[in-house]
Amino acid sequence: MSARTAGLTALAMTAFAANSLLCRAALERRDVDAFTFASARLASGAIVLVILVAMRGERPRFAPAWPKALALFAYALLFSLAYTRIPAAVGALALFGAVQVTMIGRGLVAGERPAPREWLGLLLSLGGLAGLLLPGLASPDPLGLGLMLLAGIAWGAYSLLGRRAGDPLAANAASFALAAPLCIVAQFVAMRVAAPHATPAGLLLAIVSGALASGLGYAVWYAALPGLSATQAAVAQLSVPPLATLGAVTFLGESLSYRLLLSGAAILGGIALCLSPCGPNAGSPAPRRDPPPRG
Repeated sequence: MSARTAGLTALAMTAFAANSLLCRAALERRDVDAFTFASARLASGAIVLVILVAMRGERPRFAPAWPKALALFAYALLFSLAYTRIPAAVGALALFGAVQVTMIGRGLVAGERPAPREWLGLLLSLGGLAGLLLPGLASPDPLGLGLMLLAGIAWGAYSLLGRRAGDPLAANAASFALAAPLCIVAQFVAMRVAAPHATPAGLLLAIVSGALASGLGYAVWYAALPGLSATQAAVAQLSVPPLATLGAVTFLGESLSYRLLLSGAAILGGIALCLSPCGPNAGSPAPRRDPPPRG
């Protein structure tokens, strides 16, 4: 791996982890409501991605892709709602585990036959997620955790739908552009229950999350992917929950529990087993694809 590829990969993983920190920081302080945060994030991400596509000298084309847009909308909204109730470290771990289990589960349904090592990894990851759900003094808010697990399933679906995208940057631009209005409509519906609110600081955090951590983060990831093997690309994503946890402890003052540490070790260890190289094609170049989000 070249120094350029390593640097781009590290920058992309940091951006993905930053999404959890930015969202939790804004919502924990009640600087913005969850619907407004999601709407601003998707809109600003769409603007940046469209600009990046246009900068390549191309005219952005927004072919209808409503299944992907709906999955992205569900992810963004559920992600924001979850972070009104759970810490960033717990959310990033739950999201990451749910995304990977969804994608691995889809492979099983499609007829893939995992090796015994992969079955062990899947069971270990599922056990880690179950550990987060067990009741107890250190148990996360069950509703918030459930919302984040659903967000992970939605992003897993989004990633699976985008696997065959010929131009992932343009495909993401189209999806963000379609999902943002859906989130705005949902916000108007939610106004019947609670009025939206946003401070300048809250809006700024949402825009940074969408424009930098999402839009530019994906562009950097796409630039790194050609220099990574499939295994390197998958394993690199294991760094996101630890990065988010480190940031949450450092910048948000969150504390670590034994439950979180043990569950995190089980989830990440299980996924590492599933992603470990096996066979002659383990080092083949990574296919271009939509990256799972990291928060």
